[in-house]
Amino acid sequence: MALEITDKTFAEETDKGLVLIDFWATWCGPCRMQAPILEQLASEYDEDELKIVKMDVDENPETPASFGIMSIPTLLLKKDGQVVDKAIGVHTKDQLKALIAEHS
Repeated sequence: MALEITDKTFAEETDKGLVLIDFWATWCGPCRMQAPILEQLASEYDEDELKIVKMDVDENPETPASFGIMSIPTLLLKKDGQVVDKAIGVHTKDQLKALIAEHS
């Protein structure tokens, strides 16, 4: 299950290992399409392989602004605290697995 994070918990939750961050909002249709795909991924990977977290951009405006996120859903992939990839829009499970495999 993807963990909900906030501006306050962002650094702590995303600075170790491989982390996929989903920037989303409740009113965003494409975000609702992406959510079940991310939940499937979360069930397929051990947390020591990949951690999946979600951040509501309406409730947490600071972090998305600091990364220049203008569209949602936007997925950032961080490895040991550094952003290594970015995906904007809805992506299939296979597309996301390929993105993750590039950085595993």
